[in-house]
Amino acid sequence: MKPALTSLTLAAALAATPALADYRPITDQAEFLGFLATKNLSNRLYGLTLTVSPEGTISGRAAGYDVTGTWAWQDGYFCRQMNWGGQDIPYNCQLVEIRNGNEMRFTVDQGAGDSASFKLR
Repeated sequence: MKPALTSLTLAAALAATPALADYRPITDQAEFLGFLATKNLSNRLYGLTLTVSPEGTISGRAAGYDVTGTWAWQDGYFCRQMNWGGQDIPYNCQLVEIRNGNEMRFTVDQGAGDSASFKLR
């Protein structure tokens, strides 16, 4: 078990904030990548910073451990598989939403599950 942040906590960070009405869905890959063109996803509460590349890779750090993974856009959803410090975070397709052009929310299970919000920095 990693100090300060278990894989379960990381999964929660990637999928746990209350819903807010002022987000709007992103269903197009080009629009999604447009928001991320020069920015990273950041959640300071969990010390998490992720880079999502147009080539389909995910890289970053959370609580001092590397995060790696792959992603693809499928049927209007962001589908990803990741690893955090040697612990797998299972494949999941997520609804992506944007607020104010600088905050992105990912909701697991194609929008039916928990959510996590990230600042674009």
